[in-house]
Amino acid sequence: MSHPMRQLAIDLPYREALGRADFLVSDCNRAAMGWIEGWPDWPERRLVLYGPEGSGKSHLGRLWCAASGARLVAGASLAPHEPLLGNGAVPPGIAVDDAEAASEIALLHLYNSCAEAGIGLLVVSRQAPASWPVALSDLASRLRAMPGVGIEPPDDALLGAVLVKHFADRQLRVMPSVVGYLVPRMERSFAMAAALAGRLDELALAAGRPIGLPLARRALAELDA
Repeated sequence: MSHPMRQLAIDLPYREALGRADFLVSDCNRAAMGWIEGWPDWPERRLVLYGPEGSGKSHLGRLWCAASGARLVAGASLAPHEPLLGNGAVPPGIAVDDAEAASEIALLHLYNSCAEAGIGLLVVSRQAPASWPVALSDLASRLRAMPGVGIEPPDDALLGAVLVKHFADRQLRVMPSVVGYLVPRMERSFAMAAALAGRLDELALAAGRPIGLPLARRALAELDA
């Protein structure tokens, strides 16, 4: 009889779970979740949400869009003077993900358009606007006047839970002992949790065996290097 954990070696499609129940709340992101759930009671209906890579800020942006009916756009796709509010019904708001990738002129135009229409604007970025090298003074002043909330690095409990979520998204079963081994030894970041899950998925598939401590040690050594 084959071992039931052999299913880990099957190349299954990756599906990131992005529902409300899939967002893991801890001290580091509780304030951010509070702001998202506090819509529409934002000052002037604007908010900057910032945090490190993999921290769940894009997840929160999607939750806000789902709850409010707002439209989600990628910063890099914003074009100067694009009529985001001129095609059909005006949405209740706009969320700009990875806002640092947007052109400054396009972001300023969007800000002004949302203000004129009286709709919500959520700016999602890696850093607070005060840390951006913004050349347009009008845009810099507007962004820095917006209320902002950040997501901090994870504590041990959340880091472990994030690892478990990444494994579940990849349909991997991993023993708690493996998670317990990884958490105190890995870089303290959401990005590393995602990278570890991805690398362990690849190693398990290549080796044709479940994820145990030997594969965990190998993945850590590779990523630390």
